[in-house]
Amino acid sequence: MALCCVLRPPRCRLRPPPLALRCHRSPVTTTATPWARKEKARVSCSPPEPSWEERLANAVTPLWRLPYQEQLQVKYESQRKILQTLASRLEELGIDAQKPGGLCCPLQPVVPSPIINGYRNKSTFSVNRGPDGNPKTVGLYVGTGRERNIVCVKANHMENIPSKHKQVAQCYEEFICQSPLDSCILFHEGGHWRELVVRTTRCGHTMAIITFHPQQLGQEALATQKALLKEFFTSGPGAVCALTSLYFQESTMTRCSHEQSPYQLLHGAPHIFEELLGLRFRISPDAFFQVNTAGAEVLYQAVGELCQAAGDTVLLDICCGTGTIGLSLAHQVSKVIGVEVVEKAIEDAEWNAAFNGISNCEFHSGKAEAVLPQLLASWEDARPLVAVVNPSRAGLHYRVVRAIRNCRAIRRLLYISCKPEGEAMRNFLELCCPPDPRKKLAGEPFAPVLAIPFDMFPHTVHCELVLLFTR
Repeated sequence: MALCCVLRPPRCRLRPPPLALRCHRSPVTTTATPWARKEKARVSCSPPEPSWEERLANAVTPLWRLPYQEQLQVKYESQRKILQTLASRLEELGIDAQKPGGLCCPLQPVVPSPIINGYRNKSTFSVNRGPDGNPKTVGLYVGTGRERNIVCVKANHMENIPSKHKQVAQCYEEFICQSPLDSCILFHEGGHWRELVVRTTRCGHTMAIITFHPQQLGQEALATQKALLKEFFTSGPGAVCALTSLYFQESTMTRCSHEQSPYQLLHGAPHIFEELLGLRFRISPDAFFQVNTAGAEVLYQAVGELCQAAGDTVLLDICCGTGTIGLSLAHQVSKVIGVEVVEKAIEDAEWNAAFNGISNCEFHSGKAEAVLPQLLASWEDARPLVAVVNPSRAGLHYRVVRAIRNCRAIRRLLYISCKPEGEAMRNFLELCCPPDPRKKLAGEPFAPVLAIPFDMFPHTVHCELVLLFTR
C-alpha cells in the first residue's frame, strides 16, 4: 500500500457513486428535496477533521499508522532513491557508478530498531500557545512560522517519546502555569519560560534542562526563579519525576552552547550515565549521544565489522561526541583518535576512556575543519588508518573532506548520516569526484561499495545510513 494512501483521508466523490456503494439513508430522507438528500449524503461521507493529536503525530511521526514491517519498506525505498541520485550525480562527473538497479553500490535491507515505541533518550519540548489558547503549553509544534499557524500540542500520545519525558513535560507546564512570568514565545515581545530538554538513560537517570530568557531581570530576580524551580522539582509536585540532574540555562538566542551561556546545575549530579556494549558513558547536558540507545548498539557493532580493523589499525573518529564509537571499538584497534567540537563532550570522552580502563585513545577538542587538516598533514604513521565520520545534518566542512582525500593513509571510510539526501550528498560527491587541483583535491577519489540503513527513528521517515567508501 502506498504511503500517501494511508495518510491522506478519503474524499467523497463529486458524482453520485453506484447505487450499491451509496451512503445508507434512513426512510425519512426519501421525502426530502433532492438538494437536501445530496447535501446530507455529502456531509455523512465527509471524513472528520483530524484532532490536534493526530495532526502532531502525522507531522512528527508520519509512519505511525503503518505496521512496522511496512515502515521499514518505506524507508528502504527512500534510501534506494538516494543511492540512485548519487549514482546519477557521479555519472555527471564522468564516474561510471551505475550498478544493478541504478544504484551506486549494493543496498542491504534496513536493520530494524530493537525498540519501536518510547525509544528516544532525548526529547526537546517547546513552550507556545496551545490549541486552547493557553500560552504556556509545553509540547511539540504543529504548523510553520512562515504561515503563522504554529500551535504547540502536548506530546502525551506520541509513540516515540517515553513516558518519563512526558511526565517531566507535564510537570514543567504545571510549574510555569503557576509562575507570574510569561512564556517567551517571541523574543522581542518579552517573556521568559522557554524550552525543556529531557534526557534519560537505561540506568534510570533523568536530566532536565530548562531554557530561560532573562530579558531585563536582575540577578536577584533570576536567583528567585531558580530557587522556585528547584523547590518545585525536589520537594513540590515535580518531585514525582525523581530528577537525577536539573539544569538551568539563561539564553537570549534560539540555541546556545555551554561556552556561550553556561548550563547552571540547580540540583543533583552534573552528569547522567549510560551503559552501551558493556561500557559506561558519562553524558553532559549538551553532549551528543545517539537518540536510540538500543539501536546505537546494533549500529556500532556493524561499524566495527565494516571497519575490518586489524590489531595494528588506527581508527580516526571524526565528530566523536562522547567517544561512543571509538571507545566501543578500541579493543580491536591499536589506537583511537577522536575529534569533537563540543568541549564538554571531549571531557566526557576522556572520562569515559579512563573509567573503562581504555588507554589507547586520544581526543582533540575543536572544529574538525581546524583540527583535522593539521593532524593529517603531518601524518607519517605506517599503520593502516580507517576513518569513521558521524557529522550533524550540516555534513562535513569542505576542509575536512579535503584533508581526508589528501591523506593517502586513509583507504577505508565509513560515513554515518542521519540525512544522506541533504548536505551529506555534497560530501559524497566531494569524496568521489576526480582530482581537482583548483579545489586542492589532489588525493585519489573514494568509491561507494556498500550501504546499510539502520532504523534509529521508528514511526518517522528518517533512518541512519552507513555508507562504506574505499579507494
